[in-house]
Amino acid sequence: MGLLTPLAIRIGSQPWMPKLLPQVTWTDTTLQRLTGGRLSILDVAGLPNLMLTVRGRKSGIPRSTPLLCVPWQGGWLIAGSHFGGPKAPVWTINLRAAETVEVDYNRRRHTCTWRELTGDEKDRAWAHMVTIWPNYDKYTEWTDRVIPVFLLTPR
Repeated sequence: MGLLTPLAIRIGSQPWMPKLLPQVTWTDTTLQRLTGGRLSILDVAGLPNLMLTVRGRKSGIPRSTPLLCVPWQGGWLIAGSHFGGPKAPVWTINLRAAETVEVDYNRRRHTCTWRELTGDEKDRAWAHMVTIWPNYDKYTEWTDRVIPVFLLTPR
């Protein structure tokens, strides 16, 4: 956590955030590209993050998305929250169609397997995730869909 983390949490709790997600993602991806992966918006906010690269399920083209992550059990937890928006992020659909993904974390690239968490395991993971990003609980209130949680594990 950093000095700007409380500000990031406050901004992330605003109900208009889902509308800005495309701009936030584009800005973060561009910032990471310009700095060679050394800096992201989430780094500035003092939050753990990764760049998820997964092939498009139809196109086969690698797609990269910056995501908030929570280190857990030797891997990373990610949530398809989309800031509580009504639709699941596209990366969740592509992830479910992929066997492995690439993860850039702390400027190191990892090939990872993944699995979607359910039941008690998801509940335990979620409880841990909200200690890092309390807004996840708000996002469940803002949407009717079930927010998926995935565990990415390096091979």
